[in-house]
Amino acid sequence: MSNTAPAQPIRLHRMHLSGHSHRVELFLSLLGLPYDMVDVNLGQGEHKSPAFLRMNGFGQVPVIQDGDVTLADSNAILVYLAGRYAPGEWLPSDPLGAARVQRWLSAAAGPLAFGAAAARVMEVFKREGDRTPFIERGHQLLAVMEQELAGQPFLAGERATLADVANYSYVARAPEGGVSLQPYPAVRAWLERIEALPRFVPFARTPVGLAA
Repeated sequence: MSNTAPAQPIRLHRMHLSGHSHRVELFLSLLGLPYDMVDVNLGQGEHKSPAFLRMNGFGQVPVIQDGDVTLADSNAILVYLAGRYAPGEWLPSDPLGAARVQRWLSAAAGPLAFGAAAARVMEVFKREGDRTPFIERGHQLLAVMEQELAGQPFLAGERATLADVANYSYVARAPEGGVSLQPYPAVRAWLERIEALPRFVPFARTPVGLAA
């Protein structure tokens, strides 16, 4: 539960099949913060409208509005929410603990985004191209996760942090892009630990790829 509460519900501009959007929704729920969701119709180009571009010049979801604060980029939003509403709980204040979390935020923005997540995007949204390099990159990341999670319950140590929130959504739905989780029992056990957290909210499922 958060240490403080916003004066009014936080507005989350999102797309329901976006893992970047889900990680923010998940964290808002884990913190017990009040929030309203505003669905952005990417198919109709709402993310490129002048009104949306004033919130995020990159034209991407998610974006949050928290009082007079408007903030884009899912990982940046996670850091903001943790620091404002649960300082020290989800992002350690000690240098080593913070660095361990940052390592996995970088993984979420790098090999996960350009691996399993990219393969899933191609499958879910029927985009043409060769998914093989993305699938291979997905397995490379999962192999590292498997090795580290074999010795600890969460990505950055003994308790859940932003590292886990940032990586959960696209790992959980990796099979939708053709990346199997069967070879990774420690990763699958980690997913179950995240799903057992109080106020967990699931990411939408799409029956495609290995999940078809």
